[in-house]
Amino acid sequence: MKRKNSGPAYKAKLILEDKNIFEGELFGYHKSVAGEVVFNTGMVGYPETLTDPSYKGQILVLTYPLIGNYGIPPFNETDDLPENFESEKIQIEALVVSENSLVFSHWNAFESLSNWLNKFKVPGLSRVDTRRLTKLLRERGTMLGKIQIENEFVEFYNPDIDNLIAKVTIPQPETYGTGKRKIMLVDCGCKRSIISNLLQRDVRVARVPYDYDFEKEDYDGVVLSNGPGNPAVYKKLVKSTKTLLQKQVPVLGICMGHQILALAAGAKTFKLKYGHRGQNQPVKETSSSKCYVTSQNHSFAVNSKKLPGGWDVWFQNLNDGTNEGLRHKKLPFKSVQFHPEAAPGPVDTSFIFDEFLKDVK
Repeated sequence: MKRKNSGPAYKAKLILEDKNIFEGELFGYHKSVAGEVVFNTGMVGYPETLTDPSYKGQILVLTYPLIGNYGIPPFNETDDLPENFESEKIQIEALVVSENSLVFSHWNAFESLSNWLNKFKVPGLSRVDTRRLTKLLRERGTMLGKIQIENEFVEFYNPDIDNLIAKVTIPQPETYGTGKRKIMLVDCGCKRSIISNLLQRDVRVARVPYDYDFEKEDYDGVVLSNGPGNPAVYKKLVKSTKTLLQKQVPVLGICMGHQILALAAGAKTFKLKYGHRGQNQPVKETSSSKCYVTSQNHSFAVNSKKLPGGWDVWFQNLNDGTNEGLRHKKLPFKSVQFHPEAAPGPVDTSFIFDEFLKDVK
């Protein structure tokens, strides 16, 4: 299947807070937006990446030169668990690429990337020197930025001070599956793949909003999902997680859930210079020294030097030495910074779910 986008080229600028400016051509929806400028190194998987709620509040730069060449598969917003996507809508504030492919071809392609962005009123900016932009972000760190159309001014926006989870969590509880064991999934911006991995293991998943009073519910274990923003903002969720630890309920934290669990245990978090985003982050299991290739998307990390007694470092990032996982020495508490539900090649970290369900049993 091959189709082309058409129409005149409209100019816009990506303006960074350090006053660097990158000019480009608009595609998708035409509007000015602001957010935190971050980059992702994945070669493929842009439908999944753009619908990942962890990217809320961010202007995403894709480092791979050509994007959009295999189009977008059919997208049904009414599906509870949309196939080929991580949520029911595009979550990023804007997309920046070197080249937006005008021709797309794939057996499952339904529409172009530009048309899809337009449906969700998300702008894209192409013809940008993403190599220079990425090098700049690597040198100076993640920065605030804005895509600005001429005569359409927009202020810079810092998502770290905002309650982003409130914008991506579900409004009401939902239940999936019919397994005997009930897992409470606290939705901080949950990816569809987490639910799918749990359902494959024959459990009943009760997905609840992040601020839901889940402590009164009956469950066999709790999963704290991924999500966007600064973990220090979510003090109520940290307090609720402390209650789970006191009750010794089996808990698995993923990405944001990892940071929330660490804060509840008494550890600290800090902002990374440019975050970990991509499909090729190497992590080492400290007990075995075995290395795994992982998918990641986060701006903050846990300070493993501030771990309280009783906790061990489970995984470590081999690029910068930051913490990638925790587990309690005696109690059924585990967490990972990376995404065990992802498939950046092999699905070799899906055993994390099996480890958690052993604790549940």
